[in-house]
Amino acid sequence: MSFQSQKDVVRRFLAALDAAAPEGMAEVMGRFCAPGLIWRGFHPFDLITGPEAVARAFWTPLKSAMTRLHHRLDLFFAGANVIDGGASVWVGTMGHLTGLFDAPWLGIRPHRKLAMLRFAAFHRVEGGLIQETALFFDIPHLMAQAGQDPFPPQTAAFMVQPGPATHDGLLFRDADPAEGARTLAALERMLGDIGQWKGGSIDGLVDELRRTWDEDMFWWGPHGIGATFTVPRYAQQHSGPFRLAFRNRQFNGHLCKIAEGPFAGFFGWPNLTLDHAGGFMGLPGGGKGDLRVIDMYRAADGRLVENWIFIDLLHWLHQQGSDVLGRHATL
Repeated sequence: MSFQSQKDVVRRFLAALDAAAPEGMAEVMGRFCAPGLIWRGFHPFDLITGPEAVARAFWTPLKSAMTRLHHRLDLFFAGANVIDGGASVWVGTMGHLTGLFDAPWLGIRPHRKLAMLRFAAFHRVEGGLIQETALFFDIPHLMAQAGQDPFPPQTAAFMVQPGPATHDGLLFRDADPAEGARTLAALERMLGDIGQWKGGSIDGLVDELRRTWDEDMFWWGPHGIGATFTVPRYAQQHSGPFRLAFRNRQFNGHLCKIAEGPFAGFFGWPNLTLDHAGGFMGLPGGGKGDLRVIDMYRAADGRLVENWIFIDLLHWLHQQGSDVLGRHATL
């Protein structure tokens, strides 16, 4: 199965977004997206319907705030969606929306310097148009770059995340289907292990991780958690604290899961519902909440090697009664 036509739509769409002025974003969205476009974004945008509404709420304000905004891609791949039995084709992208942060956005004060907004996206393409998009972006990471870090010190490292160590993440031409099948199998084995976890315990965690992860794995987490390296440090600096902090894990399913070549990814809306017992990001317990997540992966030799993860922490904190953007807009 070839994904070239769907990839071509998304490549032309991204190029047109990059080239357009702020006032031209509605025209671009209308040209490449279906009238009934379903667009899912991180808090405070959430679910938006229709291309013009997306341009008005998201793209035009962001383009107005960040001069010469453009996509700096690290991953570009496509696949038939495992969740619906391959009935739909999605194109996955990841990288940074890069520009000069020159004007306020969402109450974040600009620093008039180069800024890089981490993003990952999935686009469902059908009939030559984008029918659905999930675009997840790390707003707290942008805030930290502008000197307005909303979170306490994180367990792992703060940095602008790189793309894959192999520097081969842009699959503009279709990859070997057999390699994609091996990547998907590695991902499914890891998800099967996680599915056994009920929360509140880290007994055997490192041994569990070593079944599916390379010992020198890289985990590129959202701002507020950070990046970490190697199985033991990942267990110490994210996976362990996360599992101890949450209880009563409820998996809500994914809307899209694809793999091509050595890369794979998925997203849910929300992926998980969890009880926070306290301790996550140094915060007190706050009851039940949803987590919206996009995960991107690189595999090699049947094992997972790199993972880029986008968690809507602002949405999760909003459910706990904390309006991070509202609080910083008043400072």
